[in-house]
Amino acid sequence: MNIILFGAPGSGKGTQAVEMCKKMSLRKISLGDILRDEVKKQSTLGKEVESYMKQGLLVPDEVVGKVIKETITGNDFILDGYPRNDKQAQVLDNILAEKGLKIDYFIYMAVSEDVIVDRLSKRRVCPNCGAGYHLENLKPAKDGICDECATALIQRADDNPETIKQRWKVFSDSSKALLDYYRNNGNFIEVNANGNIDDVYNEVLQRIA
Repeated sequence: MNIILFGAPGSGKGTQAVEMCKKMSLRKISLGDILRDEVKKQSTLGKEVESYMKQGLLVPDEVVGKVIKETITGNDFILDGYPRNDKQAQVLDNILAEKGLKIDYFIYMAVSEDVIVDRLSKRRVCPNCGAGYHLENLKPAKDGICDECATALIQRADDNPETIKQRWKVFSDSSKALLDYYRNNGNFIEVNANGNIDDVYNEVLQRIA
């Protein structure tokens, strides 16, 4: 089974992808994780990506298309963070066709702007191992310290309220054509992602069962 999880930054698609991969034996392909890893390594790609992320802007299509083509190697995956617009969707269809693959479900995780701002402004991450936390919903055992590697947690530069709102606007403007694309061409499913992790996960399972 091949699935696209789509939603605004902070919609919880990354968390849901992890749960689905564990319980459905799927491979998680997170564009954000791949790009952040490049930023951490300060590769040529990473430096280019970092300049866009700090401004709350999306990384250009030609850059992410190459990354996705190299990453998808077979069936049974969840795509998190790609595609983000109808042009990328068409590129993805071409990539999959070349590999003899297809998307079984496009799952749109609908969430409000207020929820997004609250979630992301309270998010903390480990700069060493990449583990993620939330000041209310997913606290580390020791305040400010990663459970996995005991590194001090940080707030990402793009997780301040002003940048979050800019990211929301960019997302809203750029996603309309993509949602129409999959409504017309794919197995489109919309779930209410304003709730807690378990409620959202259970709704996803019910819709794809």
